Amino acid sequence: MLNHSLRQLASLLAEGKASSVELCTDYLDRIEALNRQLNAFITVDRAKTLLEARAADARRAQGEAGPLTGIPVAHKDIFCAEGWLTTCGSKMLANFVSPYDAHIISRFKAAGMPCLGKTNMDEFAMGSSNETSYFGPVKNPWDLKAVPGGSSGGAAACVAARLAPAATGTDTGGSIRQPAALCGITGLKPTYGVCSRYGMIAFASSLDQAGPMALSAEDCALLMNVMAGFDERDSTSLQRAAEDYARDLDKPLTGLKIGLPREFFGQGMAPDVARAVEAAIAEYRKLGAQTVEVSLPNMHLSVPVYYVLAPAEASSNLSRFDGVRYGHRAADYSDLTDMYERTRAEGFGAEVKRRILIGTYVLSHGYYDAYYLQAQKLRRLIARDFAEAFQQCDVILGPTAPTTAFDLGAKNADPVQMYLSDIYTIAVNLAGLPGMSLPCGFGDDGRPIGLQLIGNYFAEARMLNVAHQYQLATDWHTRQPRLGG
Repeated sequence: MLNHSLRQLASLLAEGKASSVELCTDYLDRIEALNRQLNAFITVDRAKTLLEARAADARRAQGEAGPLTGIPVAHKDIFCAEGWLTTCGSKMLANFVSPYDAHIISRFKAAGMPCLGKTNMDEFAMGSSNETSYFGPVKNPWDLKAVPGGSSGGAAACVAARLAPAATGTDTGGSIRQPAALCGITGLKPTYGVCSRYGMIAFASSLDQAGPMALSAEDCALLMNVMAGFDERDSTSLQRAAEDYARDLDKPLTGLKIGLPREFFGQGMAPDVARAVEAAIAEYRKLGAQTVEVSLPNMHLSVPVYYVLAPAEASSNLSRFDGVRYGHRAADYSDLTDMYERTRAEGFGAEVKRRILIGTYVLSHGYYDAYYLQAQKLRRLIARDFAEAFQQCDVILGPTAPTTAFDLGAKNADPVQMYLSDIYTIAVNLAGLPGMSLPCGFGDDGRPIGLQLIGNYFAEARMLNVAHQYQLATDWHTRQPRLGG
């Protein structure tokens, strides 16, 4: 059952060939056997999971099951879940047990999908390799010497290693798509505002977005049917009619116009990645799609713009972690100010401190206009470039990451090189567009390569159709790492 799609698992449950308790037990046993190698999970609670599984089986027995009732899912440890340790990968929240559910978590509960546990992540979602976690780095299941990508590296690794059939992630500058690419799975970042941010511990509020991570585009479509929806508690949540994200999966691609940005195919992309992406483009042409060259002239500014705006928002959002109400508090201090200073010095890791300092600097008097305001203006230009490109094409295609997964520790001494890992993904967040990554091959080192699709606003169903048709014609998404069988 570990290689089954969500639709196949749903059929087994509906036909009575498996129960949710049996399914969850299989995954929990695999987590117990393999998580020591991968470090993909921070928290697993067998009793809680099986209690939810028994409830799902009872719902099915009463004829009240939904499409995915009984299928377990893993949640990134950035989502508050009532009664679960919710750490955000940080010492600051290492002892925090959430008293409430994030909107995303409540929707999965309403769908009857048991929680397998909370997955490891870069601290406060700040990182591109899952090496900044207080709980240690996650290992890539395709090569334990390699990073899984970040910040949703634990979620990507657990799906790739079949420790879970699906997982939730968050994407601020590529943190669903980049680890999906490096671990050889499918990951989707929806249009900003489609999934509620309530109960998702904030990093950069104008960029953060929750999304699904699974083996295939079809699985992601089914998960989006659960995750998406208006939430009045989130002021950025969009009030839109419910839609079936799987509705267009089987449509042919004849007449589809795929935009190939010239900025995606220049220097910086590794030759093995370039070959895999070119092969994917050729496959799309066989499927009836046309390709057109488009331009995103301001894309080269996306990394510097992001690393002004995201730290600025992080500086504000993380000011609440002061040791007063919850989370870590320094053991020894002389007064209130000293408690703040010691608590934050002890509780935050190096990358988080770096971004808080940068963010505070660019928001300070005398620098706000020079940095933050200018970055917002450039953000608008980046969004305008996409709008003009979509007048010529239906979707945009390119690599997800410039290389395959790099070795653990390879970029820790050079933060700028680490930041450039997200060079192809960040612009999508700045524009608020939907984007996804799907497997399209393997590099010279045997590590997975990801293909990125970018859609226009609210074009998730079309984008999923484009990905699904490619996956029907190829088998990259079915490949499994040789890890424990």
